[in-house]
Amino acid sequence: MTDTVYDLAVVGAGVMGQFTADFARRRGAKVLLLDQWRIGDPRAASFSLTRSIRNDYMDPVYARLAFEARQLWLDFQRQTGESILIECGCLNLAKASVTPALSETYAERSYRVLEGLHLKTQAFDREGLEARFPQFDADLGRLDVEAGVMRVTPVVSALRARLQEASVLIEENTAVQRISRRGGLIAIDTAAGERAAERLVITSGLGSNDLLSRIEGCDLRLPLRPDRPNETKYLIPPAGKRAMFAPDRLPVFAYLDVGIYGHPFIEGETPGVKIGYYNPPDLNARPTSITSVQGFIDECMPALRDARMVDVQNADQCSYDLVADDDFILGAIPGLPGAAVGAGWRGTGYKFAPLIGRTLTELVFEGTTVEDISRFAPSRFEVSRAR
Repeated sequence: MTDTVYDLAVVGAGVMGQFTADFARRRGAKVLLLDQWRIGDPRAASFSLTRSIRNDYMDPVYARLAFEARQLWLDFQRQTGESILIECGCLNLAKASVTPALSETYAERSYRVLEGLHLKTQAFDREGLEARFPQFDADLGRLDVEAGVMRVTPVVSALRARLQEASVLIEENTAVQRISRRGGLIAIDTAAGERAAERLVITSGLGSNDLLSRIEGCDLRLPLRPDRPNETKYLIPPAGKRAMFAPDRLPVFAYLDVGIYGHPFIEGETPGVKIGYYNPPDLNARPTSITSVQGFIDECMPALRDARMVDVQNADQCSYDLVADDDFILGAIPGLPGAAVGAGWRGTGYKFAPLIGRTLTELVFEGTTVEDISRFAPSRFEVSRAR
């Protein structure tokens, strides 16, 4: 076995893996970060220009964890001096002609969850919405105040710089061939040679099952499947109207009952207002009149009707890793002491990244975590192999 032994090896260098490595190096650990591609590869699920950061989930557990993660993002921003978070809020919309039962819409139900958790939120009726956010034509709006949009490019550069400064060894374009336990250590055979570590974390998204299959004696397989938005567009407003779509006037917005989400236009960084249309296959939503980005604009965002529409290229065209039961996968790998896996972020996980990194680090170094992650344990799939 190799003479160099790492305290932790992380396989998968997306944002989850990088934050895991970052929290480990803060403990003074000697860390190895491996990836079969490269950091910032467009194929990775964490590749993007912007991502939303919000707390407005219908499940109180996810809403609370998202808020905890936001505090870690604010810490990261202060520590690095990078401008990462644009705190413009996140506005959930609903319109009776589209979803008649307004009290049962995502906007209203997630609003009640935020109120129950005592998180900052504001409610708008049609008149109030028109006065505050005239870009929209809707009957109600529910604003998650402590939310907004993240700049992904400075996140990638700041994380990599921190890891390099801390002498974390980053090996890109390095495929893992076999993982086994030998001599009390975890041996990782790669095309570049063998690596040895006391602990292992796998954060490889849709590649997780391939890696699990390479662990000697591991029968765990995760019910992951790929998916992606139906369409993602940039809406480029005429020059004279661009100011009304900047983050100081336009929040992150969503009409999740019909699969719509959007980000404001960031001058010099994004081509225009980003709007995606995505209906997860496991969402039992009733059909509505909105079946596309253009349909949403026609019905709910008339201020963009004269905007030029272009496809989002490269960024945000990655695949999501959906989970059969729609919960994160986060916990120990059965049968491999000192090892853990994190996966199944479902396209919504980026905002949780520092919390995930901290939790995985706690798990492999201490065997326990600050957050209760029993709900997310990968062992819930141990007896039923993924199809």
